[in-house]
Formats: sequence, structure tokens, C-alpha cells
Amino acid sequence: MTSEQAFVIGYDISHPRRLLRVHREMCKHASPLEYSIFLLVGSNAAKDRCLREVDALIKPQDDDLRCYALPIRGFQGRIGRASLPAGILWTGLPAAIA
Repeated sequence: MTSEQAFVIGYDISHPRRLLRVHREMCKHASPLEYSIFLLVGSNAAKDRCLREVDALIKPQDDDLRCYALPIRGFQGRIGRASLPAGILWTGLPAAIA
């Protein structure tokens, strides 16, 4: 049995071509919250697979990749302007945070 957990993954990539490659790869594994911030909901194995794939694309001496596990039943809220207009619901959110 695999237990799902939520992870926030963010990156800072110094080269535009690498940045695009990393973004494309991240979109295969996780939902974008901002351009370089993603939410991955899945097992530790899924998180590890994602990080391995992205690690193969970056230059560790120039780029920064970070992953943070979110508490399973932690507070979830938003501060600031909504990213979608009123009345629009994004159904692509993982069930763990919808």
C-alpha cells in the first residue's frame, strides 16, 4: 500500500533553455502553482522519481532545486489575490488539496 503525501517543489534555474526543459519535465509529474513552484501529490517513490528526472537536467553548481513535504493534515490557505476569476473552479487540483 502506498500512502500519498503532498510535496512543494521549487526551482531556480540559471539558463533559459534548461529552465524550459525543467518546467516541461515538472509538468509531467506535478501541478504548477506558479511558473517554478509545483505541487506533487503522490508517494515518496513518485517524488523521488520526479527529483531524479529533474536532477538529470540541472547543473547543481548553477541551479537550485528544493522539495518540501507538506504536513498531511496541515493548514492550507491563500493570502493575496486569487489566481482565478470569481466563479471559476480549477478541477485539475489533486484530491488531497481540492
